Amino acid sequence: MSSQQEEPKLKKIVSAADGLSLGISIVVAVLIGVGLGLLLKNLFGYQWLLWLGVFWGIAAAVLNVYKAYEKQKKSLDELANDPRYRHQKYDDSDEDDKY
Repeated sequence: MSSQQEEPKLKKIVSAADGLSLGISIVVAVLIGVGLGLLLKNLFGYQWLLWLGVFWGIAAAVLNVYKAYEKQKKSLDELANDPRYRHQKYDDSDEDDKY
């Protein structure tokens, strides 16, 4: 088999792994934030440090989602500027809704 036939299969696997890694990174970010908050709470004895850690974890998860969004947007913008697809325009008229 040539490498051209195997390439689409590998591309699908890489794309799926990239999506899975986003989900895993969200969970890991929140868990690290909670762990950091528990460590700070136990170290200093202030209850609000736990919630600060939770906030840091959620903020890190949101940042991961934003970075993935920007990466996907950049990829789609490059595709939109591709001359192979320039002739196709989006038609937002709802012709199906007339009947």
